[in-house]
Amino acid sequence: MSDSAPEKGPESRRARYLIQGGIALVVLVVIVIVVLVVTTHKNAVATHPADPGASTPKNMASDGVLLTGGGGQIATVRTPAAEIGHPIPTDTSAHSDTVNIVEYIDYQCPVCLGFEEANLNNTAALVAAGKATLEIHPVSILDRSSQGTRYSSRAANAAACVANFDPDAFLNATAALYQYQPAEGTPGLTNSELLTVLGKADVGTAAIAKCVNNETFRDWVSQATAAVGDGEFAHVATTPTEFAGTPTVFVNGAQYTGGVTDAAAFTAFVNAQSAG
Repeated sequence: MSDSAPEKGPESRRARYLIQGGIALVVLVVIVIVVLVVTTHKNAVATHPADPGASTPKNMASDGVLLTGGGGQIATVRTPAAEIGHPIPTDTSAHSDTVNIVEYIDYQCPVCLGFEEANLNNTAALVAAGKATLEIHPVSILDRSSQGTRYSSRAANAAACVANFDPDAFLNATAALYQYQPAEGTPGLTNSELLTVLGKADVGTAAIAKCVNNETFRDWVSQATAAVGDGEFAHVATTPTEFAGTPTVFVNGAQYTGGVTDAAAFTAFVNAQSAG
């Protein structure tokens, strides 16, 4: 009995070549399939380009809602959905005879709550009288304060849903979101509870409910917040202004730096800018 390995003849070599050839053929087929899939995907994208406004809310082209009024009524200015990441600055030239108030707010911000409790009714009265415009920009900087539920972002999305589907109810929705603002450090409100709050302000449609539950404008909220954090309010402020938190408020381009709960101080500031 020999310990040497059996001699590998032509049949053995042929089998080895067939195996290697089969492997090469399989690899080639896989490569062809991958190329076809990638090419098909590219062609599908080229044939059906994404709608640039699909994930941005209507009536918020500037990333904010512009409210105007007169005769005791307030209305939201209609705008198409802007391309995400490319907001269109509000043209206030048509409102040169009014004072233009711009607010950047977070619906979970307790300081914002203090500001709105002190000033929202007076500001709304100015808008309804045709003496002011109010542009509200919801942003989300306090997600860290809701135990992982991202309440700040979801509330901003809910406001965007209202702007998109029931724009004239936006101011009432904002007031309700502040009236029922959850405390920092809590989980905040669920989407169902958000819809209940909107319902208390007589805001509620099947489209809004779907938008809130699906968080339709989640990407827009992230983009709008990032733009504020990285920008200098170039199209709002008369001088470059670094974002330092919410609320950030401008009146005719001048930043308000007075007490957030001092209604008299804010009114005086508005009057001063109007007179100027």
